[in-house]
Amino acid sequence: MQLTRQLLNELDSPSLSVNERAVLRCRLARQFEAAGDYEAASEVMAELWQGIGPRPELQGLDEETKAQVLLRVGVLTGWIGSAGQIEGSQEAAKDLISESLRMFEQLSQRNNVGEARSDLALCYWRAGAFDEARVTLQEALREFDEGDVERRAIALLRSAEVERASKRLSEALRVYNEAAPLFAEMTDDLLIAHFHHGFANVLNQLSTLEHSKEYVDRALIEYTAASFHFEQADHERYEACVENNLGFLFSSIGKFEEAHEHLDRAQVLLTKLEDVLRLAQVDETRARVLLAEGRIVEAEKIVRAAVHTLGKGDEVSWLAEALTTHGIALARLNHPEQARAALERAVNESEQTGDFESAGVAALTIVEQIGTNLSTRELCETIDRAGTLLEKTQDISILRRLAKAVFESLFLAHAVPAPPDWESFSLKDAMRRYEAHLIKLALKETGGMVTAAARLLGFRHHQSLITLIGSRHKELIETGARAPVRPRRSHLIVHPKRTKKKKVQTPHPQVTSQISILHVEDNEQVARLVNDIAVSEDWRLELCTDGYDALDKLTGNDPYDVLLVDNDIPGLSGVELVQRARKITHRRRTPIVMLSGSDCEKEAWGAGVNDFLRKPEQISELPSRINRLLEVDLKKD
Repeated sequence: MQLTRQLLNELDSPSLSVNERAVLRCRLARQFEAAGDYEAASEVMAELWQGIGPRPELQGLDEETKAQVLLRVGVLTGWIGSAGQIEGSQEAAKDLISESLRMFEQLSQRNNVGEARSDLALCYWRAGAFDEARVTLQEALREFDEGDVERRAIALLRSAEVERASKRLSEALRVYNEAAPLFAEMTDDLLIAHFHHGFANVLNQLSTLEHSKEYVDRALIEYTAASFHFEQADHERYEACVENNLGFLFSSIGKFEEAHEHLDRAQVLLTKLEDVLRLAQVDETRARVLLAEGRIVEAEKIVRAAVHTLGKGDEVSWLAEALTTHGIALARLNHPEQARAALERAVNESEQTGDFESAGVAALTIVEQIGTNLSTRELCETIDRAGTLLEKTQDISILRRLAKAVFESLFLAHAVPAPPDWESFSLKDAMRRYEAHLIKLALKETGGMVTAAARLLGFRHHQSLITLIGSRHKELIETGARAPVRPRRSHLIVHPKRTKKKKVQTPHPQVTSQISILHVEDNEQVARLVNDIAVSEDWRLELCTDGYDALDKLTGNDPYDVLLVDNDIPGLSGVELVQRARKITHRRRTPIVMLSGSDCEKEAWGAGVNDFLRKPEQISELPSRINRLLEVDLKKD
């Protein structure tokens, strides 16, 4: 606050030029924003800006100062609009910040470009557009130079928050670990508090998912650190956020009295600040605590008011959470139609903003809470919708819920037997049983014609279904699931005609034989995921963590059917490795797939890859993509 007082004193100096005064106002507003005092920040900017709606007064200012004013006004529009639930405020904020960004780009001021992108991402995050927020923050981090520690740290914090909000907790944890060295050297209490608070939130969620006492203990330590530093920074709004999250954490471990104490503290702080949006968020948390206690009537009343309040603002992700909680409360009060309406609204709100996981969870909640009130057709349609929306989730607890819903529903329809108990439940085994059941139905429907069955099941090529049956469901052949039909290429057993002309060539691996893959990846988590897929697909996978080591293997004579490579690897980059591989005579035709999280798709295609997948979103598509590439290669031969 000493710096703020100093800047206020400087503002009264008559020797300041118009540009100097405007820049000083922007610096002061930024100080007040950091402290959460948006009213004071608006007052500082009042000479140039009359509040949300009108454009700021830019006449007489140079280009750099105009950009600074537009950025500050845009950021304030976002913050004030969010707290005051002003409709359209985030779009207005994005327009102002984007305008400032373009001006900074023309002035070649990369650090300011990075700050503008980081603030723009915050607007996307508030609206629930997580993919746009994620990409914008990645672009922002590329703009900052090494010396701009503070703005880089803020962008990393926002990146972690986006990952947490979109349920990618492992990725959020990775970002916090990456950011930790930056905060270890800082003295800014407010930034340090944000770091500990965000870290605690991730640990809190992980403790719920994995039922880990270690995560609970670590989260409590991080929340305590966050509360201390927020108090030192005199920031009551975020202190209230810590109290809200502590309330949820204590509820998750069954300490309901402590949970309500922390929520009461959060309510007092936010009432003082007149922050109705976050008050509604506290009400939603309290409703979840009450549901856990079995106090359903109280929970429904509180969360209904929270939904009404959040419905007036732009915080779509918070609204969707409240709608889901309200739907659960209504279902438990035996109001299935009202519950379904609330949950359907939660699905639609989340889906429209691109938050497919939250949409999928809401759809799954419909099945769990009011599935018995749905017709068989409605139940199947809702399960299919939930499965589609949750296709890319990596949250094992959600996948287990989905599998349980699927099998309990199939049990009701007498399609497959329900598991004897859920303690010994295996998602992998359950999904394989369900997969076998669907393949059997498709083969029965088509009289044993694999091509037609593959089409019913959504495969692009029948060979993918043949591979699946040959590797995972051989019992379908042994038990005669395929009806006896005349030999054709579309059947499981293929009798190719002998050609008169024999062509001498290097033997090419058949799709149904074990595929050999060289995987070049230094990320241990990704390597494990791909290895799990390889085991289920019966691939022979060889891992290499360095580009130069991979090049040595490729110049040798070891047989590889496919090269799977990331771009960001030690030594040679993935793009460089692909370029080198294409110059090796016996690797020129080897199918190459790049699986990368970096923005290098254009360069990868130019280097000579056969396919490009983004990680982690498209890892699950590896089997179908690799099978397709090998099928195409066989046809060429």
